[in-house]
Amino acid sequence: MDLGLKNKVALVMGSSAGLGKGVARTLIQEGALVCLCSRNEEKLALTQKEIKADSSFVCDLSQPNSAQQLVQKVLKKYGRLDILVVNTGGPPKAQFHEVSSQMWKESFDSLWMAAVEAIQEALPSMKNHKFGRILLVTSVAAKEALPSLTISNGLRAGLLGLARSLSHEVAQYGVTINSILPGYTETERLSALGLNLNKIAEQIPAGRLGTTEEFGALAAFLVSESAGYITGQAIAIDGGSMHGI
Repeated sequence: MDLGLKNKVALVMGSSAGLGKGVARTLIQEGALVCLCSRNEEKLALTQKEIKADSSFVCDLSQPNSAQQLVQKVLKKYGRLDILVVNTGGPPKAQFHEVSSQMWKESFDSLWMAAVEAIQEALPSMKNHKFGRILLVTSVAAKEALPSLTISNGLRAGLLGLARSLSHEVAQYGVTINSILPGYTETERLSALGLNLNKIAEQIPAGRLGTTEEFGALAAFLVSESAGYITGQAIAIDGGSMHGI
């Protein structure tokens, strides 16, 4: 299937590793002009060379206005932005009593405001060109709370409401916005959480963890021309492990 992504300009945030890298790699394979971003300049350069991304920008999404400035740089370089994949680093693992006010504020800036700022800056170009795909990378935690991930459980749920609300406003311009909810996927972040991955795999109906390639394939379809009638949706990719709706 031709996804119609050739020469589409795509910005994939948080794309030097993990899920973001998986999405970027797939979009590149489909012929898109992909811009990477990460706060780690060295890692970003290596990833750009490895997956042959068109460009890359160093950006710390936890800093105020950084996401806005990032999108401005992409628009200045290419004159348009067709696809925006919002992917920010996960908040620290902690139970509610362990979360300080500062941790809430920092996580809000990086997870929530980075998404809002990027979308606000990208939408005028998308509306003008009568085409746009916005994809929020969240987590199954947005629908089913995960143990000791209090910040993620709280803030990610709000992003689903934002996407649903915004989808009604921008559909008439040929712009879609969807959320993709990864479950347990083989990434560096998952390993860093110190979880027993073998035990987790046993509890997943599919009997294994997901891969970044599978995640990238779903993301690529959702930002494709073929998915123009899909908007305001929150789609899980979790091997069947989520119990709720």
